[in-house]
Amino acid sequence: MPLFDDLARLFGGSRNNFDKLGHFAQGFVPAMIAREILIRRHVIDGPYWRNFFIVCFCLAFSALYELIEWSIATASGEAAEAFLGTQGYVWDTQSDMAFALLGAISALLLLSRWHDAQMRRYGMIEE
Repeated sequence: MPLFDDLARLFGGSRNNFDKLGHFAQGFVPAMIAREILIRRHVIDGPYWRNFFIVCFCLAFSALYELIEWSIATASGEAAEAFLGTQGYVWDTQSDMAFALLGAISALLLLSRWHDAQMRRYGMIEE
């Protein structure tokens, strides 16, 4: 992604971190989907346990993605480095998962109240 090449140069970095935005979204979007399902289905009523489960779900989803990515890379042989796109960063997998964690927590902190208000407004949950 050329924009992220420009940002790397602007901030003195050597990596294109476009994939970090994707991994952030990989936590942000599933967190809100999981939250809505758990609330509507009354799976976990308490907000603290529900948020804990949502974060765990998002981390599991991210880990599954990383395992699939790793298995494809090992199956492709010597092209693994190019496929993974680690750009020489040894902690790429861990930082990808950290961005998914950050995305899930951000979604819950930024959107939970608004999400609750919208679900009340449309009668999806009781007041």
